[in-house]
Amino acid sequence: MTGRVARVGLVAGGLGEYWPQFPGLRAELERMTAELAGRLRAEGADVVDGGFVSDAAEAAAAAERLRAARCDLIINYLATYETASMVIPVAQRGGAPLLLLSLQPGPAMDHATIDTGRWLSYCGSCALPEAGNALARCGIAVRSVTGHLGDERAWARIRAWVRAAGVVASLRDARHGLLGHLYPGMYDVATDIGAVPASFGGHVEILELDDIAARLPGADDPAVDGVRKRAMEEFEIDSSVRDSDLLWSARAAVALRRLAGDFRLDSLAYYHRGLGGNDNEKLAAGLILGASLLTADGIPACGEYELRTSLAMLILQRLGAGGAFTELQALDFTAGVVEMGHDGPGHLGISDSRPILRGLGVYHGKRGAGVSVEFDVRHGPVTLLGVSAGPSGRLGLVAAEGTVVSGPHMRIGNTTSRVDVGRDPGEWCDAWAASGVGHHWALGTGHQVGQLRHVANLLGMDMTIIS
Repeated sequence: MTGRVARVGLVAGGLGEYWPQFPGLRAELERMTAELAGRLRAEGADVVDGGFVSDAAEAAAAAERLRAARCDLIINYLATYETASMVIPVAQRGGAPLLLLSLQPGPAMDHATIDTGRWLSYCGSCALPEAGNALARCGIAVRSVTGHLGDERAWARIRAWVRAAGVVASLRDARHGLLGHLYPGMYDVATDIGAVPASFGGHVEILELDDIAARLPGADDPAVDGVRKRAMEEFEIDSSVRDSDLLWSARAAVALRRLAGDFRLDSLAYYHRGLGGNDNEKLAAGLILGASLLTADGIPACGEYELRTSLAMLILQRLGAGGAFTELQALDFTAGVVEMGHDGPGHLGISDSRPILRGLGVYHGKRGAGVSVEFDVRHGPVTLLGVSAGPSGRLGLVAAEGTVVSGPHMRIGNTTSRVDVGRDPGEWCDAWAASGVGHHWALGTGHQVGQLRHVANLLGMDMTIIS
């Protein structure tokens, strides 16, 4: 599942004094703008037409139209030279981050035949330093892409901004479930829930295990049978799985799905310790299958009350990269890899092979028993993404890239991946720990750091990259 389509406001223009001086110039620039809008729609953007402007007053009116449309990103197309006074109103009043585009008609002018009017259709870059200076002086982030209308390198950069805007919009509208309580002693996991809307937008919904218990179906509910059949289809069922444990996990999965639907959740982080084999302990122990299925269906769910990691999982999910709940497990200095993964729920959509459902008589560090998910993340390039919380309480992103390679794995009901991080595993671990990332993070497919830079930029968030 990827982020929702970004609503992109488009305003273009040029210095109005040119129109009477060079007949036909404005028509050519409007044709170029229409070509740009068509390509943006082809790239998946929902384009809102802010109009073609010729002076500061028209730019201000365009900004108000775009504000009313609630855009996620505004593109100011410098089709030719325009003054900074035409850029600033759009940036200040448009209600969304601004991206300047300077895309000339083609890769080069025909210098032998070009006249002044035609040259002006190539000189949008002339306005770019002026606009950048004015934006910086107003305390507004300067973002720009320069190229030509058919320049695929420029379009790759534009596409990255549009995708990032869609992810940020998804975060702004997201509802995050936080269920149960903190795993005792994990200071790093504790998150100020007020920092989430302050940094990402969205809403944190506080939930209790009772909210799941109230939605538990009977064993004969058709939805329970549906979950059992799906588990049989999607998992290799190990002989260690008891029928009674699978049935209980299926009932818990149905309740978890109902909870997510009733509260319109986009992510979930949960943990409950339980006591002496009581009902709550049994229910919390039975959530792994349901949380894994929920994650595979686009609602990332993780254990140990890891709200920040569920946010990281959601970001990678909306980039189409999956996002598995992950921690360090061991280092293989002989092979030069870092072994990472986690017990409990996993992201089935990025498994390298058919995942295994394994029965465990005891969960390490947790009470209860039941079924757990075991697999290896798809081999190839991967990205690690965590959300840090510094002394100020401000949230930030921490990321690294590597490659999942083949090799031996534990068979204890954990997701496990052998990640080649491109350097000595011990040195890498020291750098990763010093970043402030915390105990857990998300592991997604593909190299996503370049795209994540754009997400962090639009969020106004610091990002640390461990190379």
